[in-house]
Amino acid sequence: MKQKVIITGNAHEYLSTALTNEGYDVAYLPQITYDELYAQIVTLTGLVLTTRILVDKHLLDAATNLKWIGRLGSGMENIDVAYAATKNIVCVNSPEGNRTAVAEQALGMLLQLINNLARATAEVKQGIWLRDENRGIELTGKTVGIIGYGNTGEALAKLLQPFDVTILAYDKYRAGFGGGYIKEANLEQIARYAQVISFHLPLTAETNHMANAKFFNALEQKPYIINTSRGKVIDTAALLQALEYEQIAGAALDVLENENLKTYTPAENKQLQQLLSYQHVMVTPHIAGYTHEAHYKMSEILYKKIRAIQ
Repeated sequence: MKQKVIITGNAHEYLSTALTNEGYDVAYLPQITYDELYAQIVTLTGLVLTTRILVDKHLLDAATNLKWIGRLGSGMENIDVAYAATKNIVCVNSPEGNRTAVAEQALGMLLQLINNLARATAEVKQGIWLRDENRGIELTGKTVGIIGYGNTGEALAKLLQPFDVTILAYDKYRAGFGGGYIKEANLEQIARYAQVISFHLPLTAETNHMANAKFFNALEQKPYIINTSRGKVIDTAALLQALEYEQIAGAALDVLENENLKTYTPAENKQLQQLLSYQHVMVTPHIAGYTHEAHYKMSEILYKKIRAIQ
């Protein structure tokens, strides 16, 4: 009997084909619900996820034949990895597949923001031609703080090298990576010197609302804030206060604390409208890391890791 795998998220067809050729019985069910998955989990050898399905203890207890879980992308916060390990279920992900895409979007959003490109384009479409009001600033020579120096943080640092910036990089769980234009730093140094701060963190108990009122109150350079990691890394209320008090120059957000706009409470709607009312704020719908190339590479890399653990 073939070993069964369910792919529960949007994956490139490469993954289904490769796993089928490996001998698996693959079901591609990107709309499957938690309850539907629970009903079938006992039959599975492997499970492929994005961020949509929560793999908790309840699901893992029913997964008596599960050998591995593959996460398309980077964050593993929707999987109880520690509990899976107690059941000898191996969990792998593929952050190498979309790190370049995330870094490119972070850089693109920053360049748009500091040069007022979106605002100026919108004005010209309305027949408004303003030069002095849309005068930008140069990235070259600035100090950039990168919080979280893993796959995407390092990829962004690489893209920034031609701009002759100084990078202050902080990573609680990594050391010895500094050199040249990259300086290992703590959060206090980033708060003091960085003119741009970009977050590249997983969502954990430690990183939830890392950028809170205390964080923004410590900033000395009125930096631009970029978040292409997880929305809950930034406390939205604190960000709005930082914008109101002009503690930051602007924000580029590809992620929000709640990304299901249809479920918004009146308070959440008010916060979003406040964010969007600022001309120096950009919000995109979690598309960093979602390029056509990354879509393929995440599946390719995940397949190689799955094959290696068999």
